[in-house]
Amino acid sequence: MDALQRAQIPVTSVGVHVQELASGTVSLAMNDTLAFNPASTMKLVTSNAALDILGPTFSWKTQAFIDGVQNGDVLHGDLIIKGSGDPKLVIENFWMFLRRIRSQGIREIRGNLLLDRAIFEDMPYDAALFDGDPLKPYNVGPDALLLNYKSLSFRFVPDPAKGVVQVSVDPPLAAYPLYAPQLSNGDCGDWRVKLNAAIDSNSARFNGSYPATCGERIWHVHPHLMTHTKYFDLAFRRFWADLGGTLKGETRSGLVPPTARLVAEWDSVSLSEVIRDINKFSNNVMARQVLLTLAVQTTRMQANTERGATVVHAWLAAKGIAAPELSIENGSGLSRTERIAPATLAKMLAMTFRSHLMPEFIASLPLVGYDGTMRNRLTTQTVAGKAHIKTGLLNEVRAIAGYVLAASGRRYVVVCMINHPNALRGNEAQDALLQWIYERG
Repeated sequence: MDALQRAQIPVTSVGVHVQELASGTVSLAMNDTLAFNPASTMKLVTSNAALDILGPTFSWKTQAFIDGVQNGDVLHGDLIIKGSGDPKLVIENFWMFLRRIRSQGIREIRGNLLLDRAIFEDMPYDAALFDGDPLKPYNVGPDALLLNYKSLSFRFVPDPAKGVVQVSVDPPLAAYPLYAPQLSNGDCGDWRVKLNAAIDSNSARFNGSYPATCGERIWHVHPHLMTHTKYFDLAFRRFWADLGGTLKGETRSGLVPPTARLVAEWDSVSLSEVIRDINKFSNNVMARQVLLTLAVQTTRMQANTERGATVVHAWLAAKGIAAPELSIENGSGLSRTERIAPATLAKMLAMTFRSHLMPEFIASLPLVGYDGTMRNRLTTQTVAGKAHIKTGLLNEVRAIAGYVLAASGRRYVVVCMINHPNALRGNEAQDALLQWIYERG
């Protein structure tokens, strides 16, 4: 309470539920049946439903088909790549996938590259809608052929001896020129703004300056003016060329025709590994992909967020958890409209602890004081290493949810959500709650 008073956060803006797992005894409850914006703790609901419905070993398949005649190493026809929503088709996996295609003896593609992403509904998406900052990587929209989170990493290295700034991009793209900023003096400050960047489908221009005092820096960007298709095209052409291949035609969306033949397949990492990335590092893009995958795998219809939300509601109801207040917009918590009651989330966490999926689920949560989004919190306190806690952070929202192993040996579920303009000052109160549970539980 003292920490909340210091932060000038009224108790009416805080929802708390603390419960001992073995006995079910509720140790602390405050506004726990009210609907709160959970921020990224909503990922616990999405990932838990996926783990139970799809299974921990579930994986996504990305497939390559050819439609045409292969004469030697020349394909007189189209290469079609069909996506299934893999949340982690990162560049190194993509390169291995292309090697498998190349190993089929295909070098020159004289047709087109068709991208079959029909498993997800074609949904309009505005990357600026959430917070007006579409360049942020967390604002990337979902895609059935999501490649490398559709992000670019620009590396800036000042060379004062030559008076220039060297710029490179990862992943490397075909025919995508980079125009470096001018080297300048002065404080590093807000160096990203000073770059005066113009990043689109054709190039990345840094029309401003880059202070030498910044040293080497990396800027992770969502190229929102570049479509998913264009991003895939530029990456494919570069990596295919590196493997000795050529693509003569264009890249566009299309469907796998019945005449096509499967030539290569890539299996993603398991769902268990995916949810560790989602929960430990609060990956919004991957969480969106998982919600849509739930829709596809359960309804066998094209995925959209509404169908994904319906699947999660039905899953909770089947588990005997009534959640009339639950509102799911995208399943990631990157939302102003998502809502859940602390008591509902606590019931789900308690249920999961008693299930056979408990080890996989708990292992996906940040370990307090050690890793993920909790690696820098409570590092010198005795609760460090004794709690697995998912965090949530938005403007006016601060949330924690997970499990605490108290000094007594008893284990507790804890959920604490703050919805208030001063929520960002709420860390102290939430950290104090975790330490209190560890000492007194």
